[in-house]
Amino acid sequence: MENRDNNPKDSETVLMALDQISQTIDVMTSVIGRLRTHVQEQAASRQNELQAEMQADRVLH
Repeated sequence: MENRDNNPKDSETVLMALDQISQTIDVMTSVIGRLRTHVQEQAASRQNELQAEMQADRVLH
């Protein structure tokens, strides 16, 4: 009988923990998405800078 009394409380604790984990994953997913966007923007910017440098270094005859 003792297990039955603890079971609802244990289930509630597990459900709360799962909810917190889910929220943490949502936040981490958001942060990763923002970081990915930032890195992609930096890479694109760097690529544009390199192309501009290459065009500036061309010698026309």
